[in-house]
Formats: sequence, C-alpha cells, structure tokens
Amino acid sequence: MEHEPKTPQYQTSDSTSFAHTSARDRWPVIITQGISDVAQSIHETQDEEKQKEGKWVVSELSRLKYELQHDRELTPIEDDGEGDVAAYNKELEALSPAKWHSVPWLFSECYLYRRISSVFKKTQKWRSYDIFARQKMATFKSSRPAVLELASRYREIVTELESKHTIKGAKTPEELEEAEKVLFIEMCEICLWGNATDLSLLTNLTYEDIQKLQGSEARKNSEKNILVNDLDKAFKVLSAAQKAGQKERRVDIVLDNAGFELFVDLILAGYLLASGLATNIVFHPKSIPWFVSDVLPQDFAALIQALADPQGFYSALSDDAEESGTRTPPLSESEVSNLQFLFQHWSTFHAEGQLALRPNNFWTAGGSFWRLPKTEPELAEDLKESELVIFKGDLNYRKLTADAVWPATTPFTEAIGPLGPGSGIRVLALRTCKADVVVGLSEGEDERIRAMEGGGGDTGARKWAWSGKWAVVQFSDGKA
Repeated sequence: MEHEPKTPQYQTSDSTSFAHTSARDRWPVIITQGISDVAQSIHETQDEEKQKEGKWVVSELSRLKYELQHDRELTPIEDDGEGDVAAYNKELEALSPAKWHSVPWLFSECYLYRRISSVFKKTQKWRSYDIFARQKMATFKSSRPAVLELASRYREIVTELESKHTIKGAKTPEELEEAEKVLFIEMCEICLWGNATDLSLLTNLTYEDIQKLQGSEARKNSEKNILVNDLDKAFKVLSAAQKAGQKERRVDIVLDNAGFELFVDLILAGYLLASGLATNIVFHPKSIPWFVSDVLPQDFAALIQALADPQGFYSALSDDAEESGTRTPPLSESEVSNLQFLFQHWSTFHAEGQLALRPNNFWTAGGSFWRLPKTEPELAEDLKESELVIFKGDLNYRKLTADAVWPATTPFTEAIGPLGPGSGIRVLALRTCKADVVVGLSEGEDERIRAMEGGGGDTGARKWAWSGKWAVVQFSDGKA
C-alpha cells in the first residue's frame, strides 16, 4: 500500500518467522479461548435474546477459526456500521488473492481482530462485549505481590517529590539532576519490563542510595538485556522543557496491555506529573478488543474501580480459586491504604484534566504508523503538541517500523520513516521483543545473540526476539 516502506514486510508464509507460528498455532487458540468466554457468558445470562445472539456469535467465531485453519482466502469485512470497513477492504483487495497462511503478518493479524470485532458489532446485546476482559483482570489479580510492592514505593516517591520537590541528600543542582535522571530511568524501565522488573530497585530516595542503585547487581542484570537504551535522551528533553518553564509539558503514552501493564503505565504517568517532568498525560487506548490484552477505555475504569475497593477486588474468588477452594489472605491495613492512595492520586489527576484518555480508530487500523501523517493528519498534528510520545510494547514497535524485514543495524530513525527526523513528533519506543523486527542494533549484535542457546543459530530465524527476554528503548527527536 502507499505510504509504506519499499522494504518487504514479514509474511505468514515465511517458515523462519514468528508470523508462521502465529498464524498456524497461536491464532486458532486465541479464537478458541474467545468462543469459551462467550459460551460462559451465554450460560450466565437469563436473557433469551442475548442467549440466541450469543449462539450466533459462537458459530461465526467457529467459522472464522475454520477459515484460518484451512488456509482460506481472507474475505471482505461486512458493513457493521463502523468507519474503517472501506479502508480494510480496500487493502484486502490490493493483496488479493490473500490466504491466511501467505499474507503480510501485520495486516492479517489486525484484520483477524477486526473480523472478531465485526461479529459483535452486528449484534444488539453483545455489541460492546470484550471477549478478553476476564483474562485482563485475572492477570492483574495474579500480579498482586508486584502491585502491592509498587504501590508502596510509589507512595513514598510522590510524597517525597510533592512535599519537598527535591531528593534527600542531593546537595548541588548537578547532584539533584543526576538523581532525578536515575529515578526517571528506573521508572521507565519498570514500565518497560512490567512484572519482570525487580521491584526492590526503588527502595529509597536518598541521593546516596540512588548512587548505589546505579551500580547494583539487580540493575546490571536487567540492563544487560536492554540492547539499546535511549532513556537519557528522553530525560534530557523533558528536563529541558521543565527548566525552561514551559507552561504546558505534555507526554503522550500510546498504550499496550491492560491489567498490570496499565497499572505500571499509571505509575509512570503519576511519577511524571508529581516530579514536574510533565504537566499533563494523554493516554491513547484502543477502540475495539485488540490483540487479546490491549487497553480499552473500560479497562482503565475497571482498574481504577479495583483500586477504589482493593479488599473487595482481591477477596473475590476467581473461577479457578472457587474450584480449588483456595483463598488469598486479606490485604493488611497499610496495603489497603497504599492502594487507596493510588486511587485518590490518580483520580485527582484525572478530575483536574492532567490525566486524559483519547481513543482514535487509527490505532486499530490495518496498516503501519508510516501512514499517520497522510491518513490521520489531525492525530499527527495533535501528537506534535506533545513533548514526548511514548509507544508501549511490541505491536506498537512493529507498527512504527512497518513490520518490515529491516537489517538489524538499520537506524531506528530511518525505520520509523515519516515519524522520524523532521516529523515534529518526539518518539520513544519502550519495547520488549516478541516479534522478528528489530532495528538500531550495533554491528554484529544480532549475530551474537542468535548464536546463544535458543537464539535461532543457523536456522535463519531470529528466535531470540520472540521471547520478551530482550528489549530496546529507542528515541527519535522529530522536533530537532
């Protein structure tokens, strides 16, 4: 399609690519789980019309699964009243004849979730139903230890920042700036790794302890798997805007997963506001259930609601717990207090307009972000108003780089095309690698990791980039 790079994209027909595995193994399982979820909701309702529609939904999802598993042609999306149907079908026509097992990976995966959404859009009772909602909150619930640890640390940090606007023990402006930079990097790396992060890294806010933190074994262990880390560049632009006294210093976060990852995104957002590195945060969620766990506006509401009554949320038994008879211990008074502190803090930011949600159908379009300036100029102009736009996660990275088969040494600024230099948009990608595309690596780095156990070796596959063990944090200053 126009506005995409000339470099070819990863294809589901490429047996060395994760695209091949995804189309044949992962996607049928995702649809099967969705069918089970709908069947459970049919069982739970007494509404006969909803039951009838639900059975139709199950049959349509089963049909989609059959088409996928038997490598049938991708069929046009039927008119379900949404504004993106024509764009999807125009692209499908350009790819025709396109079969599931031999089609560009990025488009076909987006098309899969759009097809799933279309089934629900054609009903009355299930129109806004999210087949992934149960999974999202179950994952958040299972992250309880990390949530509690981070809540405690967050309360310490923002209380310290808001009461003194400084960091204990930092004696000179230079020391203070260095301490602030280290804290910023730590908060972003927690946001990067999600629950894989060693939460003990944030035990103190004294300058001396932050100095120790820089050399800590835990920090080194997580850092060695970040193959490119441009967080110092991102800190520099936010710090410069703060020092210059700019009245509005907005940071945008293009969200990835709900549940624990959204919780960590809120931790980062709250920290940026409390530290004064930002004056307002704009979150960009998806507008339809997307890639299983991506954030919808209602996921934000569900998470805030859980924090409003944390004891009730964590005491409610999951289906698995009910079957096994296992109960989780109640939260302590201090744990409840810390979680409610988060609820109050974030609710206040939201009420005062410093935390905003801004969905846009562009985030669930079938193509890459290379198309943004041409196909969604208003959104592109809006993002130019931001000091920094943080793109979270693997899919956003694939879309930034057009999921193209770039050499691994291709500069990030080149691989993101129209969002690179001169775009007016500052891009920061926080990405743990779960797909083939990776750029910005130094010469020989890809080969070095491929040679490791499970890295792919001589198979032609970049298997090391599929597991989420490795990460890249890459910055492009489109305002320079």
